Amino acid sequence: MPVRDPKTVYFCVDLEASGPVPGLFNMISVGAVVVRLQGDGHVRGAELYREVVPEFPGWDPETEPIHKLTRAHLAAHGVSTKQALSDLEAFVKANLQPGERPLFVGHNAPFDWMFVAWHYAWAERDNPFGYNALDTKALFMGRHMLPWKQCNKERLAELYPQLQPPPAELVHNAVADARFQADILIALLDG
Repeated sequence: MPVRDPKTVYFCVDLEASGPVPGLFNMISVGAVVVRLQGDGHVRGAELYREVVPEFPGWDPETEPIHKLTRAHLAAHGVSTKQALSDLEAFVKANLQPGERPLFVGHNAPFDWMFVAWHYAWAERDNPFGYNALDTKALFMGRHMLPWKQCNKERLAELYPQLQPPPAELVHNAVADARFQADILIALLDG
C-alpha cells in the first residue's frame, strides 16, 4: 500500500566518516537528496554535497580505500564542519514549505544520524531533523516481512529491478549514495 503524507519532506542523507564513531573520528563528507510527494508518487528533488575538513585526530586508515578521500584532498577542497552543518541546515529550510516537516532518512540511519546529531551538538547548533530518523533497511524489513540479514541493497535490487545503484567509482560518494537511497525510499513508499 503506497504511503501518502504531504506534510513530510524526506531528506535522504549519507555521509562518509574517518572511523566508526563521532567525536573520535570525523564526518568527512555529507550528501543529501530531497524526496517529496508529487501527485500520486514521490520524486527526487534538490541535492547537497559537501566535503569536510577533519576536525578530530581520529583517522582509521582502513576507511580511506572505501571513501577514497584523503586528508590532503579534504584540506584543499573541504569546508569546515560548522560550515557543512550550516549548509545542511540552510538546505533543509530552503526545501520546506510552511507546515511541512523534515524527516532524516538513511540506509543504516543509526550510523548517519548519529554523526549528524553529534556534530550539531558539538557545534552548539540545533539539529534541523530533531531526534527523528527513518531507516530504509527497517522499512524494507517491515514492508516485506524479511529477516534483517536479507534487508540489503542486493535484495532490494532483486525486488525492485528499477533501482539503479551508482556506478562502482561513485559507491561511497555521499551524494551518489544519498541519491540511490532516495530511489530506495521512493520504491518502498510507492511500491
